[in-house]
Amino acid sequence: MSLLKYPILIFFFILGLNITLQAQTKPKVNGKSGQIGLKSSIARGKVVYTNICLACHMADGNGVPTMNPPLIKTSYVLGDKTALIKIVLNGFSEDVEINGQKFSNNMAPHSDLTDVQIADVLTYVRKSFGNNASAIKPSEVKKFRPVKKI
Repeated sequence: MSLLKYPILIFFFILGLNITLQAQTKPKVNGKSGQIGLKSSIARGKVVYTNICLACHMADGNGVPTMNPPLIKTSYVLGDKTALIKIVLNGFSEDVEINGQKFSNNMAPHSDLTDVQIADVLTYVRKSFGNNASAIKPSEVKKFRPVKKI
């Protein structure tokens, strides 16, 4: 009996093997609910930060004096999530004083990013550079995204 005569059997065998392998390699949470999701969000956020934010806020999150503010232990980063989400979605064009230093460079809106990308990058920033603030969820970003008019 040649298996090539029974392609449907081969298909289901491979499908079953794939499902078995996926189940075996699925990460285990070990009682720490949400830890894997948080780590994944931070990892994805780091990619977004590297591609979009790093040029202005620098690899170490210190920003550029008088131009681009730091992201390290500032009220903008650690404080109200709503304000931070709105800054990323809508941009920021005001002079701002942070930790006694004035910054005057405009930040372009990044509404082109998905809710997940914005949540991930903000979670990354709020959990990096010595910061330890709560994560941001895509549903929190979605609340403040302008509704598109048709």
